[in-house]
Amino acid sequence: MAIDSSEHPDTETIRQPAEQPIRRQGVVTGRALLIGAVGAAGVGLLAPWAIHVLRGSFMALDFSTPAAVGLMFFLVAGPNLLVLRFRRSLALTAAELITIYSMMIVASAIPTMGLTAQVIPISTGAHYYASPENGWGESILPYIPAWLVPKGTAVDAPVIRHLYEGLPAGGSVPWGAWSTSMAAWLAFLLSLHLVMICMMVLLRKQWVENERLAYPLTYLPLVLAGADSGGRPVILGKATFWIGMSIPFVLGSLIGLHNYFPGFPRINLAPSVTLVKGLWGLSFRFSFPMIGFFYLVNLETSFSLWFFSLLTQCGKVVMRLIGISSQENLGGYGAPEALLKYLGGGAFLALVASNLWVARGHLRNIWMRVVGTAGPEVDSGEVVSYRTAFWGMIIGLVAMGWWLASAGLPLVVVPIFLLIAMAIFLGLTRIVVESGMAIARPPVIASGLTAGLLGWDVLGAGGIVTLAQAFIWSSDIRTFVMCSVANSLKMADVVRERRRLLWLAFWVAIAFALASSIWLTMARAYAQGGTTMNSWFFKGATRYAYTWAADWIAKQPTPSVTGWILVAAGAAVFWFLTMMRFRFMQWPFHPIGFCIGGTNAMAWVWFPCFLTWVLKGGILRYGGMKLYETARPIFLGLICGQYATNLVWLVIDWLTGHTGNQIFWI
Repeated sequence: MAIDSSEHPDTETIRQPAEQPIRRQGVVTGRALLIGAVGAAGVGLLAPWAIHVLRGSFMALDFSTPAAVGLMFFLVAGPNLLVLRFRRSLALTAAELITIYSMMIVASAIPTMGLTAQVIPISTGAHYYASPENGWGESILPYIPAWLVPKGTAVDAPVIRHLYEGLPAGGSVPWGAWSTSMAAWLAFLLSLHLVMICMMVLLRKQWVENERLAYPLTYLPLVLAGADSGGRPVILGKATFWIGMSIPFVLGSLIGLHNYFPGFPRINLAPSVTLVKGLWGLSFRFSFPMIGFFYLVNLETSFSLWFFSLLTQCGKVVMRLIGISSQENLGGYGAPEALLKYLGGGAFLALVASNLWVARGHLRNIWMRVVGTAGPEVDSGEVVSYRTAFWGMIIGLVAMGWWLASAGLPLVVVPIFLLIAMAIFLGLTRIVVESGMAIARPPVIASGLTAGLLGWDVLGAGGIVTLAQAFIWSSDIRTFVMCSVANSLKMADVVRERRRLLWLAFWVAIAFALASSIWLTMARAYAQGGTTMNSWFFKGATRYAYTWAADWIAKQPTPSVTGWILVAAGAAVFWFLTMMRFRFMQWPFHPIGFCIGGTNAMAWVWFPCFLTWVLKGGILRYGGMKLYETARPIFLGLICGQYATNLVWLVIDWLTGHTGNQIFWI
């Protein structure tokens, strides 16, 4: 039962420019790799500087990769446009621009939410925040291996205390104390990235060529790169694009001016209405990029997203009114209630299982190539061979499993936890590339679902603490390398020669983003004190991981029978929606709406989804495809305008020394 968006009439409106004939040869060049490396390092510096030092707009928080989009726009509309006009032979080609952009979006998954801003505080937070009141010194710290924290593991160790409170006068960053622990964490996290990249290589052909998924996040960069216009960014010559850009720029500038001069009118882009006092506040948040992305999605998908979000919000209120609730602690991310987390978790597992079943023919070809019974033509268009990708995935999973077992996760739990974690990553990536949900979270995190289904007796204190430390990479997953690579491999259609250099490009981007973001985050934390930096990363998320673990250790819950039943029910509902969708042409519900409808991220963006569904439906009904295509640059301008505005105001804040000037959040 394939979830194939190509069967719906309005999907034809989002066919990517790369599917049209390419008018110039696409080659990955050395200068593209060099510029991409500089861009990756720039993203690694810009994103943490923006949130930790300037306390401004987030530039690498979500799958939308704002820093990469903004930098791509200024590169295309600035220096490359000048070179195109006066020395065209030296201008960057579409393939080069896409290579650079791909490196920047991969880099965007590293510096804040994706890795660096998580690993540094969470790996040390239990030691810093341990106190006689919370008892972490007895319940948590004995189960954290010494090789996972900087040298000096006492509660009052200066190397950790100074990270949060700042160095004394004349002090220097103790890089040596971090060498062992950071190497250990990077060994695991790079294995994770290897698995993610290899999985996307193995699934690229199925998603891009066989199922023809929408990939809405790739449309704007392909148009900016001139992938369908001989390398010329013709969209920059369209007045409608600049109209779209001007809307977030004007409103964003008013927000910025208000933060500088309170006399300017305050713009509220996140109004809400209380429908049931104390139980339900309905958000009407405006998100210009989400309006743009949803415009590129078929109507069935966007309808299902906002419909299931409102349905779940109503259901949550009803459950509270009649007293249906659960005290299970599955982690605070995703859906707000444990019952909804289990349902969503079951739907995610069914989503991945169904997609692998649909891809069984393609997976058979991969296996034939791995064992040598198929020729090289099977994977000639990939960035690495299927054999390399398959064994890279296996080696990465084995390395992750060995690492988790060494850290304290019971051996019997390791494959279960990895299966759940990778299913969540894969399912969320699928949802993003099909639905344009650039601001997405899964309904449940891998640590919570694993703990809820297996219980205390299987995990023990060591297993729970290891799952808490896994919050670094598997909890607040609003961006990760797998999704960035998926979009990059779709855009790689414009690359016709030396495509396998993109494999190198991904790893160069990861390396430069890691080096720059770790250096900046550590240097600033020791200079000014982590507790003065972004409060979510150095306080909220860090404390929450170990508060969750302490709660489990204190209560020692048994496996949740209700949880198993609800996981099965969530899978059954997903299969029912999928079956009905393909049995009845007029069936209005896409199953991915059910998968993430109950998440808080969907509650944030249901309104732009609804608004765009209404607008696009009206445009197609009364103006047809011609009006849809005429209006499309406006919506692309909304995406580009918000991220460009964020960048402009970050530069202004840097020049003036102003802090706390957050223009747009999502």
